[in-house]
Amino acid sequence: MTFSIIGTGNIAWFFGARLVTGRHNCRGVYSRNVEAAQKMAETLLSDKFGPISEIKDGEADVCFLAVADNAINEVAAKLNFKNTILVHTAGSVSIVAISKAAKDQAILWPVYSILKNNMPSHRNIPCGWEANTDKAKKYVLSMAHAITDNLFEAKFEQRKWLHLSAVMSNNFVTHLLAIGERICSENQLPYSTLQPIIEQTFERLRNFSPQTLQTGPAMRNDTTTINDQIILLTEHPYWKQVYEAITASIQQGNKK
Repeated sequence: MTFSIIGTGNIAWFFGARLVTGRHNCRGVYSRNVEAAQKMAETLLSDKFGPISEIKDGEADVCFLAVADNAINEVAAKLNFKNTILVHTAGSVSIVAISKAAKDQAILWPVYSILKNNMPSHRNIPCGWEANTDKAKKYVLSMAHAITDNLFEAKFEQRKWLHLSAVMSNNFVTHLLAIGERICSENQLPYSTLQPIIEQTFERLRNFSPQTLQTGPAMRNDTTTINDQIILLTEHPYWKQVYEAITASIQQGNKK
């Protein structure tokens, strides 16, 4: 099967590379940044690239709209596909966002953090899909099998909640770790000292529910330690708010 891609970000690179490896042929890469589109097209063994305005209906079986969530509506408004299936890759955006851009629409959303300079080599990448026609379903699933072995159908309401869970479980956790790194740096402490307990936490999560693993002063209702640590964060008001909010959430959870 053939595909084209709109976008040159992390997801676009990942999908493109996996699809080409899976023997799907890239017919073009399109982006506001034509130079980036050219570089990506060359990598995907395609000789066609350019601005979004140059994309043509029917030049590929499927077009992947792999742009930022808040750009999907704007880009979709420039498209009018009668033959090409349009697939967007966002978890928090409804399929309705591309309903006027193509007759056949689908979504393929990886529940995974993808970075261009650190692409996953394995195939256990959960991907939620949705399609509005049998044709769209057939094509998106066929191409999805080149990307992952872990596929599940997920309507918009489900994807919204799963996306929220992913933000809390990944993005928020990464931010908390970054705060920990900053605290160590500001106090001339080696962040590597925390590496064993961080690894222990994630290793335990392989076999136990996070709720059963909660420890610390909030869990023990150790108000003395909590108050002392809040004082330590006085010069970092945003971190202090985070500490207080999460502490309150843990304590509230203990009452249930």
